[in-house]
Amino acid sequence: MLTTKRLGALALLASALSTNALAAEKKMTLMLDWFVNPNHGPIVIAHERGYFKEQGLEIDIQEPADPSTPAKLVAAGRVDLAVSYQPSLTIDVAAGLPLIRAATLIATPLNTLMVLDNGKNDNLADLKGKKIGIAIAGNEEATIGTMLGQEGVKFDEVETINVGWALSSSLASGKVDAIWGGLRNFETNQLDLEGFKAKAFFPEEHGVPSYDELVLVANANKHDKEALKAFAKALEQATTYIVNHPQASWEEFVAYSPDTLNNELNQRAWNDTLTRFALRPSAVDLKRYDDYAEFMYNKGIIESQPKAADYVPSFN
Repeated sequence: MLTTKRLGALALLASALSTNALAAEKKMTLMLDWFVNPNHGPIVIAHERGYFKEQGLEIDIQEPADPSTPAKLVAAGRVDLAVSYQPSLTIDVAAGLPLIRAATLIATPLNTLMVLDNGKNDNLADLKGKKIGIAIAGNEEATIGTMLGQEGVKFDEVETINVGWALSSSLASGKVDAIWGGLRNFETNQLDLEGFKAKAFFPEEHGVPSYDELVLVANANKHDKEALKAFAKALEQATTYIVNHPQASWEEFVAYSPDTLNNELNQRAWNDTLTRFALRPSAVDLKRYDDYAEFMYNKGIIESQPKAADYVPSFN
């Protein structure tokens, strides 16, 4: 015979199960910044180990046909989340796009000014009068110019050449003397596998404010606050697992797409990225964002200076 107390307990259990069922129906689309690679480790692990489901989320991970569009699709309300970059987010917000930073994926810069370690360009001053390859024209004058300026070299004393995505091959072949945009966890390893030793100059060590390399962005006017909190929690669980179990997590990461992910370059990149994942994806540092926005404004990259408080909300 069911007592009133037991009936009450069963009612609470049914209510909880109903709530969880509703939460599990929360579907979100997430567009990456590029094809799946080790930079997306926590996202893939959260998906593979069921951390998103535990948080009541069903995440549809998509790769972009055009890497320049993910954040714009979020701003247009066509996808819920996108992987972007702090510098890009600042530019987009300054331009009026309705975007907010929802979480951090990689909390340190990865971009570098890279040369071959062959004794020809041992410091930034050696690049005076030489050629620097870039992938996409944009804010290179501010960043490269700032770095070179630390060694007394003016931006107009170097020649920049758009080499598209052929950064490593352009450097290895001698087409350019340096490349801007080579990532310290990828291009360094790619060149090494091809028999070339690279030397990287880090922007945050040469006058450029530090920033978050990869962030998740959501629509400022149309987002589910609780879902974003749950997403960040799942990322945190995944990152903790990766840090605690680097080899096991690598094997689970590769299982997501063995044909494209299981190679030596990705394994090297995985090992070099482990210490750069954000241990607290939801943590907010407004000054870090304001400092970088001020840098971009002072360098003329953006015409207005957005305040971090307006596009870096706290979901705690």
